Amino acid sequence: MKTIRYTAVALALSAVLLSGPVMAARENASYNLQTQQIQGQTGQTLMTIEQAMAHPDWLGRQPELAYWAADSQSVIYQRKQAGNELRDWHQVPVSGGQSTVVALNNLDDIGAGEQVFSKDRQFAGWIFEGNVFIKALANGKISQLTRSNDNRQALQFLTDGRVAWRQGWDFYAVDLQSGLVNQVASLKLDDAPKAPAVPEGYLAQEQHKLIQFVALEHKNALDLHQQQEAIRKNNSTVAVQPVYLGKDKQISDAALSPDGRRLIAAVAAKTRWNDERDIMPNYITDNGDIAAQPVRRRVHDQKPEPEQFFLIDLAKAQATELKQEVLSGFDEDVLAAVKAENAKRAGKTYKSEKKARAITLINDWSWDQSAIRWNADGSQVALMLKAWDNKDRWLTTVDLNKASFVEQHRLHDDAWINYDFNNFGWAYDNQLYFLSEQSGYSHLYLKPLKGEAKKLTSGSFEVSQPVLSRDGRTVYYRANAQHPGIYNVFKVALDSGKSQALTQLTGNLSFKLSPDESKLLVRYSTSLQPEELYVMDNQPNAALKQLTYTVSNELKQMALQAPQVIAVPSSHGKAPVYAKLYLPKDYKQGEKRRAVIFNHGAGYLQNSDLGWSSYFREFFFHNLLTQKGYVVLDMDYRASKGYGRDWRTAIYRQMGTPEIEDLADGVNWLVENANVDRNRIGTYGGSYGGFMTFMAMFKQPELFKAGSALRPVGDWAYYNHPYTSNILNTPDVDPIAYERSSPIYFTQGLKGQLLINSPMVDDNVFFQDSVRVVQRLIEHEINSFETAIFPVEPHGFRQPSSWLDEYRRIEKLFDRTL
Repeated sequence: MKTIRYTAVALALSAVLLSGPVMAARENASYNLQTQQIQGQTGQTLMTIEQAMAHPDWLGRQPELAYWAADSQSVIYQRKQAGNELRDWHQVPVSGGQSTVVALNNLDDIGAGEQVFSKDRQFAGWIFEGNVFIKALANGKISQLTRSNDNRQALQFLTDGRVAWRQGWDFYAVDLQSGLVNQVASLKLDDAPKAPAVPEGYLAQEQHKLIQFVALEHKNALDLHQQQEAIRKNNSTVAVQPVYLGKDKQISDAALSPDGRRLIAAVAAKTRWNDERDIMPNYITDNGDIAAQPVRRRVHDQKPEPEQFFLIDLAKAQATELKQEVLSGFDEDVLAAVKAENAKRAGKTYKSEKKARAITLINDWSWDQSAIRWNADGSQVALMLKAWDNKDRWLTTVDLNKASFVEQHRLHDDAWINYDFNNFGWAYDNQLYFLSEQSGYSHLYLKPLKGEAKKLTSGSFEVSQPVLSRDGRTVYYRANAQHPGIYNVFKVALDSGKSQALTQLTGNLSFKLSPDESKLLVRYSTSLQPEELYVMDNQPNAALKQLTYTVSNELKQMALQAPQVIAVPSSHGKAPVYAKLYLPKDYKQGEKRRAVIFNHGAGYLQNSDLGWSSYFREFFFHNLLTQKGYVVLDMDYRASKGYGRDWRTAIYRQMGTPEIEDLADGVNWLVENANVDRNRIGTYGGSYGGFMTFMAMFKQPELFKAGSALRPVGDWAYYNHPYTSNILNTPDVDPIAYERSSPIYFTQGLKGQLLINSPMVDDNVFFQDSVRVVQRLIEHEINSFETAIFPVEPHGFRQPSSWLDEYRRIEKLFDRTL
């Protein structure tokens, strides 16, 4: 196994000083850092569009879903099989040796990424195919505890040594010594059964007085009910008393305390995820018919879904509601200013009134933890709650004796609370650690239950992926402290607040701490090197050992250019716009160059980092364009991830305005620094990038001569609620925001050449968006656009032929018009 030092990871990383236009940009940046570039590969094979859009198997099938084995001696990961969509599990020892494929009959023996450990670390447990397995770490013996088709979840070790899990909303625990399985809780979505009563009404009352048989039947039923209740209360061998949470309800989440005595449950009214009218036609089916596929609701149609929270005493089978009135701001009219502005435009006045807000458990899009976290012994529990209007987040604990919330921290944002950076948990001495953007960047905080929170990290960078050590005194985390596009692993001592860098790499990474905490598993990539697995000792500047070597020879032989990460000065703020720049070798020679600006998707996503891009096809396409003499710029416009809260929320109630201002700065930079002809610049992007292409072509038609919008949003009122309501509120509350942010209101401005590429079975951005925009363009009698449809494709294309067709059209558009 090859040992690699930080100065030579993977494909010989090297930070170099840049000259010319890149250096000029750096001097205007607010970050006093070297702009980074990674030396290019030595391959000689030129990129073709057929190769760029080929099935990604040709890259080498990189490792996926990696995790540590329970004994910390090996790493498990998935790798796709060549030529199909199946995956194999592989195991590689960290001490050295070859990776081996795990046989199908041994898949139950390799643990799982969500494996759990007993408090004394003698046992590890995991779920495989719905069944529970336990491994004794001293001798490696594995025991299967269940064997059925039931789906078990939420595996945990209890403080008494039992292993517990959830099946549906029933909770079970098994004694590892006796093997006895005991049901410890049962949550029922129904009203609690009552003792038989005499029906109301005159006739019923008289019937029971006059007819002895009817009265006797009632007495017998009442006696039986009372006896069953007495048996449940007095005989410990009987199954637990169910806890009834009411009819027409659904459980959002529930968490069992480690001592097995209590549950916290979040419950909402039963709803459908969509309506019968929410359908999408699929024209290419196996039987030749048109299929009406169900799809999600539009933000316009979504109604608030508040949750109730219950503390459940399992011994008494008693649920007590935790009242939300103790939360500061629970009834604030946080949208009063927005409502007043919209009312004024409609010629009305708005009167603000206090009213209880809909509150739910927070749903962080990037974590795998629950929003309910018990401490180790079950004596404390914490919940992360969020307002349905997206303006507040509360970290709370529960007074278990009084059955009441205790607010520990409130994070308010006039724009919206991030759906990332919400990790929290229990540290030493029953203190809470959590992430918060309250300073403007995601940072770590530590808070005693009675006292103020202490900030542990600080700076103009983002902290993510916190991992707590077993003793609760150290948090490991990922951060881009050196440069917005470079990520490394750090650790901070919670008592002193002293942080320390463990890696000093110049790319992007994620990590996992080994179960024995002696090592780190690092998933690392660079601009030219797809993600591979490395292992290192848990100490600063330790050497990395590369565990996987999956990059194909075909990729190694490609003559690829690593983009330069530059800082484009912003005309609308002190912070620069970071961007990837691709330059042809002789860009300063001859006539002024053609250029293309790429707009990444997702909005809240970082693409101008120094790791391998999820937009690898676009990376190859940009290399192809530079081979043809184009200059390419890929900007992390405002709203992108990695640059703090203000950068993220700059688009609040005005999507498509700050971003296009940033594109205009990019155009000016290219003209002034990269020998680009202002009249020969195009733009393209997909999803959010397609939306941006629409907005640029419609609202600032002088910027780009041509553009291609892929799977684009045309009207935000038709997009989903979880994403859109954060940024634009909801259409009934804030129609102004939707009208100023939706391309369909600006179609009359198109002057350049526009190509619309739309998949027809897209259940994310509906095909309907493109259809409505096209109809508007037709009604404007504009003929400088064309459309391409992809009948079998969802939002993310799957067929190489579709990718190839789409990008051939984009290439042809730019070659023809620029």
